[in-house]
Amino acid sequence: MEQVISVVIAGPRGKMGKEAVKLVENTQGMKLSAVIDRKYNHQKLSDIEGFSSDSRIYTDPEECFKAEQPDVLIDLTTPETGYLHAKTALLNGVRPVIGTTGFTQHELNELKDLSKSKQLGTIIAPNFAIGAILMMKFSQMAAKYFEDVEIIEMHHDQKLDAPSGTGLKTAEMIQEQRKSKPQGHPDEKETVAGSRGGDIDGIRIHSVRLPGLVAHQQVMFGGDGQLLTIKHDSHDRGSFMSGVKLCIHSVMNLEELVYGVENIID
Repeated sequence: MEQVISVVIAGPRGKMGKEAVKLVENTQGMKLSAVIDRKYNHQKLSDIEGFSSDSRIYTDPEECFKAEQPDVLIDLTTPETGYLHAKTALLNGVRPVIGTTGFTQHELNELKDLSKSKQLGTIIAPNFAIGAILMMKFSQMAAKYFEDVEIIEMHHDQKLDAPSGTGLKTAEMIQEQRKSKPQGHPDEKETVAGSRGGDIDGIRIHSVRLPGLVAHQQVMFGGDGQLLTIKHDSHDRGSFMSGVKLCIHSVMNLEELVYGVENIID
């Protein structure tokens, strides 16, 4: 008999959270045990307009984990809240899948150590879209042959961190293949501060924030007489759900923290 994975979702009223609620409710082998929200403590999710689930709402994550004893936490909140939720989940035997970016290196190290000591899988995903993961992997492959590269990441104007976690992760993956190199003319000057974007080991990264965007990125490689552009667009948040589903199943078989969905796909 197939195991039913019990899931708690933090941030159910957000745009990503609503999609995650639908995913879990409509996926065989998964059960939405409860949700964590900053409001509506101990009410049913169905008491909120737009939801039909009778899952209970908790404002206190520890109370939720102790009462419901779920297998997996899906957190789609903010870096500060996501870090606290992930830590609380691990301390209560729950495997976190975190779709929030902006963690400090200290926070990542702490979660990594805690995950390993508890032998509980943790996945932190800068991007859940499978197409975006492939875009990052293809960019890493291209970096072996093209030294000059710039990243342009574009998101909706309510995004809190810049550059995006996807942009940063892409740069990190490129760094593994590319020797450090300053780009552009050695004597170039910015007449407007920030015009050349952020600098990560010589890789220029630019952040665009506009209403109407969801999540988009292009990685541009320049060479003699040629330009290679690797691009991905998420036009709606449903594009992230295949990755969320993959992470829910994968985290059950992990005993340590994994950063990036590219590490759990072939």
